[in-house]
Order: sequence, then structure tokens, then C-alpha cells
Amino acid sequence: MKIIESDEYKIRLREITQYIKKDKKVAAVNFAKELRKSIGNLKNYPFKFRKSVYFDDENIRDMIYKGYTITYEINIQNETIEILDIFNQNKR
Repeated sequence: MKIIESDEYKIRLREITQYIKKDKKVAAVNFAKELRKSIGNLKNYPFKFRKSVYFDDENIRDMIYKGYTITYEINIQNETIEILDIFNQNKR
């Protein structure tokens, strides 16, 4: 499966890493690096995480990562996983 990052996700990830970077640059780099690795693992197990609580669709899932929710959509026909958004669970 191919992983696609939406523009919304890219913008929010940049905002999050910039915020983390204010305290520690290394922490921001590690956060983004480890997150990409976790997202890359979705190729093997796309249905690993729970059905999204924000959408009524079995193909939209919520991955929880260090206090953040990453919503993604699985498209079996196109063999893609689109990363839709990332947000802090406690601020939504």
C-alpha cells in the first residue's frame, strides 16, 4: 500500500514540530522521525488501529501517538492509505 499525506496533515505536523522545537530541537526531530516510522508500519497492518470516533466509516482509523490522534483513510481498491490529519486529543 502507498501512503499519501494530505496537505492538512502536512501543515498541522509542521505546526506541531515548530511548537516542540521551541523547547528542544532534538525532540522535534525525533518526534517527526518516529511518527513517520509508525505511519510507515501502517502498510503492513492498515486496520491495526480503532475505527475513528470522528467519522462513521470503517475505513477511517485513529492512530494514537504520544498524545496525538492521527486520522487516516484506507482505500483497498486503490491500495492507498491517506493520512488526513493530526491533532492533540486534549485540545479538540
